[in-house]
Amino acid sequence: MDAHRQRESKWMSLMGSIVPSQWRKNKKVKKLIHEGVPSSVRYLIWSHLTDGKAKVVPGVYFQLGNRDRIAAATMIDEDIKSCFQEQPHLQGKKGPVLALLQAYLTMVPDVQYTTGLTLIAGELLLHAPEEDAFWIFTSVMDTHLRPYFSSNSTQMEVDATLFSRVVENNDSQLAKKLYVDMGIEPSAVCAPWFSALFVSALPPEYVNRVWDLFLYEGIPLLFRVGFAVLTCCRRQILGATSSDVVLDYLQHPSPGWLPSTPEGFLSLAHSVKMKDDDMRKTRLKMEAQVKRQAQAQTPRHLPITTSISLPRS
Repeated sequence: MDAHRQRESKWMSLMGSIVPSQWRKNKKVKKLIHEGVPSSVRYLIWSHLTDGKAKVVPGVYFQLGNRDRIAAATMIDEDIKSCFQEQPHLQGKKGPVLALLQAYLTMVPDVQYTTGLTLIAGELLLHAPEEDAFWIFTSVMDTHLRPYFSSNSTQMEVDATLFSRVVENNDSQLAKKLYVDMGIEPSAVCAPWFSALFVSALPPEYVNRVWDLFLYEGIPLLFRVGFAVLTCCRRQILGATSSDVVLDYLQHPSPGWLPSTPEGFLSLAHSVKMKDDDMRKTRLKMEAQVKRQAQAQTPRHLPITTSISLPRS
């Protein structure tokens, strides 16, 4: 308990001394994240890591919620019931998950709904008050994830290709089994993970720690965590004869296959042979190439746009 209180005190001191916009550049923050994040202040730390407060426009969240019901509302309601069966307080047509996604998808209408959005929103709402969760969600989407949900984006294909290279570089036998012998598309392996930030693939305490580090380190951590999951499922994958079975292993690995603690799992993730800065640079180059190709194929009278629709004051 004393160690927990000391860690909590360190985080509270940090929140009072370093502005959120500088958190992801700060070595003290990095050190404390690796040491552990107390559950009592986790959502506040996530808010600082995403600089969510900087996006807050007073009153906007509730104004967005009063707009016309979104087309995906029924699908979202069904997904909430399926994904959060043991959290009835998140469910219902007036529940916080649907309210958050109603507001967000109204504000950013070019985002295409998938179940991953419900999983991410629900995970946030298990930790944060509703409006705080909304602004953290908005920041995470803007900073990291929004291209995954755009109708004209090939970001997932780019990242799936890069992830397949990580697999090949770290375990060529596993790569051959997945992508050659089984004929599994790279995006089929990592899209369910990346678009839901591993919420449905890992136990809750593991998800919490993955998010702690992801919000500091960014997309490269998803590659590391993805390969760590593959490593945990390696024996089962190599012995499998069905691609459907393999994909089920990857999307729902048995907890018994994982290291016994979240920290052990993160150590496995950080042992992956991959240079994060090189990955970021390669990703940017591939993104630029894909954008040029998309622009070349798009008629001039149909510009590629993204939209945000905020209420008028």
